[in-house]
Amino acid sequence: MKRLVLLLALALPACGLHPLYEGGGSGPVARRLAQIEVAPIAGKTGYLMSNALRDRLPGSDGGAAKYRLEVKLDDSIVGLGVRSDNTITRERRSLRARYQLVDAATGETLLDATAGSDAGIDVVSSEYATIAAENTALENLSNIVADQIVTRIAIYTRRASAK
Repeated sequence: MKRLVLLLALALPACGLHPLYEGGGSGPVARRLAQIEVAPIAGKTGYLMSNALRDRLPGSDGGAAKYRLEVKLDDSIVGLGVRSDNTITRERRSLRARYQLVDAATGETLLDATAGSDAGIDVVSSEYATIAAENTALENLSNIVADQIVTRIAIYTRRASAK
């Protein structure tokens, strides 16, 4: 058992893995993420997504942002389960985001990608409960998609700073 642990300890540095947020809040990835400004996103879904992104990006140092994050959202609800009387019993809410990381000085698009997630919703006899479930699903999806976006930008930033 000790030999296995020793072999793993020796093999780990050779695998090429490095911490994404190496250096903590003063590391290269955190410093670059702090230089991103989230462009306004229209609508209720945009409001939720903007807040989720700002919560995940480190606060700026007070200077002008070097990068702008532009996000376009596609939010849809589709009925899945249908009873014999044509009432829907299940819905799928999908949130997709196309986002671009843009250099604020030059306008050059540095990263153009998509992120998305789905949630299932039970449609119950209470319309209020169904609407509340749809809103909760939207809030959760906004957080999931924001996590995906910030993670992808952090990976891009890590690779760009390693060059």
